[in-house]
Amino acid sequence: MALRLGELLKSKGFVSDAQLNVAMAQQTITGDLLGDTLVKLAFVSSREMAQVLAEQAGTEFLDLFEYPPTDEALRLVPRDIAEKTGFLPLSVGEKGIAIGVTNLTNILAIDTAAKLTGKPPRVYMVDSDSFYATLERAYYFLENPIHKRIDAIVNDIKNAVAQTAATVASLSEMIIMDGIKRNATDIHIMPAAETVHILYRIDGVLQHARCLPRSTQNGIVSRIKILSQLDIAEQRLPQDGSFTFSFLSRKYDMRISTIPTIYGENVVIRVLGGSGLLLRISSLGFDEQDTERLKLLFSKPYGIILITGPTGSGKTTTLYAALREIDLLEKNVITVEDPVEYKLSFVRQTEVNEKAGYDFALAGRNFMRQDPDVILLGEIRDEETSKIAIRSSITGHLVLATLHTNDAVTSIPRLVDLNVDRYLLSASILAVVAQRLVRKICMNCKAEVDIENGYLRSIGLPDLEGKVKKAHKGAGCVLCSHTGYAGRISIGEILIVNDEIKELIYSGASVQAIKEAASRNGMKTLRDAGIRKAIAGITTFEDVVRVAG
Repeated sequence: MALRLGELLKSKGFVSDAQLNVAMAQQTITGDLLGDTLVKLAFVSSREMAQVLAEQAGTEFLDLFEYPPTDEALRLVPRDIAEKTGFLPLSVGEKGIAIGVTNLTNILAIDTAAKLTGKPPRVYMVDSDSFYATLERAYYFLENPIHKRIDAIVNDIKNAVAQTAATVASLSEMIIMDGIKRNATDIHIMPAAETVHILYRIDGVLQHARCLPRSTQNGIVSRIKILSQLDIAEQRLPQDGSFTFSFLSRKYDMRISTIPTIYGENVVIRVLGGSGLLLRISSLGFDEQDTERLKLLFSKPYGIILITGPTGSGKTTTLYAALREIDLLEKNVITVEDPVEYKLSFVRQTEVNEKAGYDFALAGRNFMRQDPDVILLGEIRDEETSKIAIRSSITGHLVLATLHTNDAVTSIPRLVDLNVDRYLLSASILAVVAQRLVRKICMNCKAEVDIENGYLRSIGLPDLEGKVKKAHKGAGCVLCSHTGYAGRISIGEILIVNDEIKELIYSGASVQAIKEAASRNGMKTLRDAGIRKAIAGITTFEDVVRVAG
């Protein structure tokens, strides 16, 4: 079976002979199964392993991050039975129950599900990492309904029951836990004249969750400040901090930002370390031509490749996917990240530590002594970091880095603004990849709809008016929390720096001139990439306009 699995993964291009040899060498030491060893080494992700096995068996793979179990299905199957028999109840319908398994030969799971419902279950393959994490989370929240616990505390406060420090601490933690349950990337605690609003950013969009009594504001903010080791007495100035929140065997890095407003301190909590999806370039969402361009770029021996976009646009995921295109057994790859979101074998990963004085610039200065072939700088933030990146790339190293700009072309003036020499920039830069994340239409409630005359023009897409008559939308269902969307996918534009563009950069040409040259060279804009996905029924025209303008 081990050899057959190895050959199957090789045929899909997921592993090489060298990687298989390393995995089997480690297997002789640990005694683990070959598949488990490949996943531990990050040569193959748990998700990729499950997809390959599902395809081999002719069974559909289901992404639990996009389609979490429904409460109705969880109530039907007690937790101990689900754990003992190794299946996850997903949803219940007229045709019976849908279940997720990590082993398609698990007959006990199929028989148990059939006995519970009286009908044969619909079986889906799910990856083992998501399976255990989802099982623990889903049953915890079923047995401990966060919204009811928050409502009980709010009722006590409204009825003038004593508001103790323990109550406030519990309320603060439940707000964070509710955000984790909803897969929020940011938690907003916003004071108003009479209430406190709690909002969560989910799939890139803020969603209002609840109102709390105004009297809870100071207690919640103080509790979060204490966790973040901030000054609770200082309420007139902005503060930044962080803390680690442990929940259900997983640690979340919480980045805190406070600012004073007319109604009190506004708090935003950035939630990091929740998903950690390890993807390949081909799975990011770029079209086939752009995917091949990216693979070619990341195979270059030297130069600098920039990934740009706002916070939360998937830049880190793209960087990890880039590292998987590099032969990590032949090349020394060293990174500095903030924070390390996914551990990769045979990559020397380091993490920013501002308190100790270890930042991107210091790391970049010292990396050259580590005999690197590839350097990953998590972010170019200042003049020193940008010059280190350029200098490293022109001395025979491939440098991967992120930068905050709106599109690919404006990265050039941004680097010039950081006092990077135009000649060195034109000589070193290979490409700039600008990207965004658009929401995917929920496949469970997806439906085709007619586009009314004038609608595309009204939302800012006049070029498509009269040319596109049909579109797809999600009607809203239990699986997508009635939003019509489930998960996100990348759209991007790739600026390849050819000889013409090098000359334009060196001569100080305008952004428009560089953009026109890039367009002649085959660059498609973010907006064009989004429109193609909307026409293909992957996302909606509205979401493309929201993200790409």
